[in-house]
Amino acid sequence: MDIISILDNITLKERLESIKKSVLELSKKVEGHKEKIITYSFGNGDEQSIRRELLLKELKQILETKTIERTKYYLNRLIKSLSVEKGGKINDLNLNRWKEYEDIITDSLWIFDKRDTSGMHKAGYWGNFIPQIPNQLLRRYTKKGEWVIDPFLGSGTTLIECKRLGRNGIGIELSNQVANATEVNVNEEKNPFKVTTKVIRGDSRNIDHKFLFKKLEVESVQFVIMHPPYWDIIKFSNDKDDLSNAKSTRDFLGMFRKVADNFYPILDKGRYCAVVIGDKYSAGEWIPLGFYVMQEMIHKGFKLKSTIIKNFDQTTAKRNQKELWRYRALAGGFYIFKHEYLFIFQK
Repeated sequence: MDIISILDNITLKERLESIKKSVLELSKKVEGHKEKIITYSFGNGDEQSIRRELLLKELKQILETKTIERTKYYLNRLIKSLSVEKGGKINDLNLNRWKEYEDIITDSLWIFDKRDTSGMHKAGYWGNFIPQIPNQLLRRYTKKGEWVIDPFLGSGTTLIECKRLGRNGIGIELSNQVANATEVNVNEEKNPFKVTTKVIRGDSRNIDHKFLFKKLEVESVQFVIMHPPYWDIIKFSNDKDDLSNAKSTRDFLGMFRKVADNFYPILDKGRYCAVVIGDKYSAGEWIPLGFYVMQEMIHKGFKLKSTIIKNFDQTTAKRNQKELWRYRALAGGFYIFKHEYLFIFQK
């Protein structure tokens, strides 16, 4: 369908009634198209595509206009969205077709009914975050072929999403046992974009990036995503270097600070870092771990860009104990955790 030529011809009309009649004819033609995706060509013959329902929505908006000025404005905007690509500086989104990205969240409240369990994503590892988080972040803050690093790799959720989205990824995991299992899991995920994903065994506070980057022929990374332990809510190992074994809040923050110190230099200036973290309740006191971590990142020199609240309905520890926790909350004067934080920082 030669959509752009049809729209160009419509813009040449001078009477509103005539324009609306032509737009209505085009709308009926699009509505009768059998395929959900409409392919069209423009310029030097390059082919592009647009979802039928989205195009119908745009044409409906034009039909609802009241003045010829507004009608032609929407027509020209539609032509531009179909023929001119406006790329983002830090992602692959075409901002002239921003309406197409309906599944990309731009609000500060993230509510997910269930986790993605497709492919090699598994929910068996305690403390792993849902795959939708790195999926959203990688699409917003990286381009295909760029490098992402995850200093708290765990079960490899970030690297699996890197493979799916065409980003190169490095994940660092303290536990040899976890790293071995994760490496097998990540390797089994399909790699349609032929990217590099590397599982590294080591301590993120002091790992030698120069040696690592030299082997991978990498100079820097374009995105850092961190999902540290929420202190000792879940004990991930008996290793004294594990943040979940920190003896106090002060010790935990000191250990996290060293991780931030180690990764700050390798992130390109102007690029982004995300930290997923929750709070802790202990000895009758709410410990705002998330905000403490946020302050550590700001003190390091990062600029806070967003604070996102993400829901979660149950944790491993609270599963099948809803009534017990409700009683404890009523008796203890506190509220049950139903959220965690996702902080977005820019270097």
